[in-house]
Amino acid sequence: MAQALSTRPRDLLVSGHVNVDRFLSVGTFPEADRTAPILSQRVALGGTGANLARVASRFGVATGLVARVGGDFPTAFVRSLRATGIDLRGLERIAGAPSPTCFIVEDRHGGQRTLIDQGPMGSGRAFRLPGKWIEEYTWLHVTTGEPSFQLRLVRAVRAHGLRVAADPAQEIHYRWDRSQFRELLGQSEILFGNRGEVARAQEYVGAATPADLLEHVPLIVRTEGRAGATAFSRAGAVHVPADRPRSTRTMVGAGDAFRGGFYAAWFEGETLRDCLRAGVRAARRWIEGAR
Repeated sequence: MAQALSTRPRDLLVSGHVNVDRFLSVGTFPEADRTAPILSQRVALGGTGANLARVASRFGVATGLVARVGGDFPTAFVRSLRATGIDLRGLERIAGAPSPTCFIVEDRHGGQRTLIDQGPMGSGRAFRLPGKWIEEYTWLHVTTGEPSFQLRLVRAVRAHGLRVAADPAQEIHYRWDRSQFRELLGQSEILFGNRGEVARAQEYVGAATPADLLEHVPLIVRTEGRAGATAFSRAGAVHVPADRPRSTRTMVGAGDAFRGGFYAAWFEGETLRDCLRAGVRAARRWIEGAR
C-alpha cells in the first residue's frame, strides 16, 4: 500500500500560477469589430501550478505549491487544493489584490483565445521566498511566473540540494529573455515544453535541434498534442503516441496534467517510456473531464 502523503518525504514543489479560470464558449470567434454571442460560461480553478499539482497529488506524488493569489481568491478553491493533499505553505494571499485570472474563449472547433490578468503574479519583487521547509522536498518544478522571482527561488532551492525542472510554458515567448532562460536551463535537469516552446529554447541557446539542447540540460520532455510525446536524453530519443480521448471537455490544462502523470511514474522509478505513457494517459483523462 502506498505510504500516506502526510507521513512520507515530500517529492515535488511546483512554482507557478494558481488561477481563477473564466471559460466562455462561442460558436466561432468574431472578426475584428464584430460581436459573437456567448453560448455558455463557467468558472474553474486553474493555472499551470494548480493543475499540475492536483494531478500529481491525486496520483500519489507528495506535492506543494508556491504561488500568489489575491484576497478575492475563492475559499472553495483553497479547500479543493487542500483536500487533494497539496502542501499550501507556499500559497501567499495578497489582501486587496485581484487574483490571477484567465479569460479563456473556446469555439466549437476546439480553438481557444486566452487573456490573463496576472494579478500578484505580475511582479516578483515583493514575493517572499519559502522558508526552511523547502528542505523537505527533492525537486522543484518551475513553470509560469515572474522570471526574476523564479530565478531567486531556483538559487535558494539549489543551495538546499533540490533538483530543478524548467517549464516556463507559453511565458518563454513573452516573459523570459535569453539571459534569464539560459540561467534557468543551466540550473535544471529536465526541460518540459511543447514543440513551439522547445523551439524557442533552442533559439535562446543557439541549438539547431532538440538533441543539441542536451549540451545544456540532460533531459527534454516535449509534448506534441495529437502526436503524443517525445523525450530526448543522452541515451537517445523515446516517443509514445497520444492516448486519444473519447470525448472533449477542454484542452486547457492538458499539458499540465501530462506533467502530473509523468511525475507520478517518475517518482515510482519507472522507465522514461513509461513516464511518457503515464503522462499521455493523464492528459487524456483531463481532456475528458476527470479532475
